[in-house]
Amino acid sequence: MRILVVEDDKQLAAALRRGLDAEGYAVDVALTGTDGEWFATENTYDAMVVDVMLPGLDGDVLCARRRESGDWTPILMLTARSGPEQEARALDAGADDFLAKPFSFMVLTARLRALLRRGGRERPAVLEVGDLRLDPATHRVWRGDMAVDLTPRQFSLLELLMRHPDEVLSKATILKHVWDFAFDGHPNIVEVYVRQLRQRVDEPFGRASLQTVRLVGYRVVDDRPDSDRPDSDRPDSDRPDSDRPDSDRPDSERVGGDRAGEDP
Repeated sequence: MRILVVEDDKQLAAALRRGLDAEGYAVDVALTGTDGEWFATENTYDAMVVDVMLPGLDGDVLCARRRESGDWTPILMLTARSGPEQEARALDAGADDFLAKPFSFMVLTARLRALLRRGGRERPAVLEVGDLRLDPATHRVWRGDMAVDLTPRQFSLLELLMRHPDEVLSKATILKHVWDFAFDGHPNIVEVYVRQLRQRVDEPFGRASLQTVRLVGYRVVDDRPDSDRPDSDRPDSDRPDSDRPDSDRPDSERVGGDRAGEDP
């Protein structure tokens, strides 16, 4: 496993390299945030250990930039300033875990192992389905560039649906995740809140991203017209011919213009 350590304290960085080397990891060390960003951009890592306070580029900014670029390598943040605000800022920037200095090397390696078990799957800080965006940290929602105001319960329901895009969630599943154990109301409350959400995030914009699947449940989908989607999100049949896979083209349009096995 290859680890990137971004730490400006040369003594601590060297100690981390020695300790992780002894644990069998391959370790690269960067002493500034700028160098750390270059290493992370030019190489592939299984995990990163990043200090918050760095010369050139702060660790939480580095973390946020990696997430914005689509890099979901697990990140463990280090800081000498512990406290809820610092921890929340690091986690909201996209970090996966947080460790305050001074720390036990045994704990650091245990947390790294836990992060490596999770892998680098996508887990964006801001959820997006088409042009509908939701930020769990700030409790803000946008349709395109327009902010949308939601009540806490409406927000919770939309967040649940957006964490499972295109997946149909039953009323029972929604009730379990959006309402607490003590809820003793009618299950149709889900329909009421779905209707309220449509009135906030769909109908004013002429959209229909919140869908009802009869007798099954509800889902949120990207309902943008194909003309408004990036080429990578369009069905192959709607892409420009130059972007379509060769296997999807008529035989006469394939490279060379000849069918496999036939002479020119």
